[in-house]
Amino acid sequence: MTEAAVDAIAPEGAFVQRFVVEPEQLSTLVPHLNNVEIVRWIDRVAEAHLDHAGWPRRTLAADGVMWFVARHEIDYRGEAFANDAISAITWVESYGRTTCLRATRLVRDRDARLLVAARTRWAHVDLSSRRPTRIPEAVLRAVPALGEFGTVPRSRE
Repeated sequence: MTEAAVDAIAPEGAFVQRFVVEPEQLSTLVPHLNNVEIVRWIDRVAEAHLDHAGWPRRTLAADGVMWFVARHEIDYRGEAFANDAISAITWVESYGRTTCLRATRLVRDRDARLLVAARTRWAHVDLSSRRPTRIPEAVLRAVPALGEFGTVPRSRE
């Protein structure tokens, strides 16, 4: 996928990770990328983004905190098939005191088709109390909020 194509659907500074659809990631009866894999990719690209910014999960766990999913909202716009190359694009739209709202887009590389538009509310959780805790300033600086980028229109069907 070209940089221009990424720029068309995400703000400058968004993180991109590429995946290839493996045959074992397809649904059994309908051979397209299984929605469970899509949720897994949403998690993996968020993790890779934090790794890239210097906040890997092992560091968070050692500090006694972790990001937990509080809510996923996923709009499925198209299908992916075996051997399709997919760009997973993610960024933090906004932060609250203990949560962030992260956008993720999955785009098929060969035709730049938007397949998935997702938003995830992540809670920053203290592992000992299992309660939300304030997001450190260092994280806010390392992974700045880039804001909402356009809107993804709802299907009319």
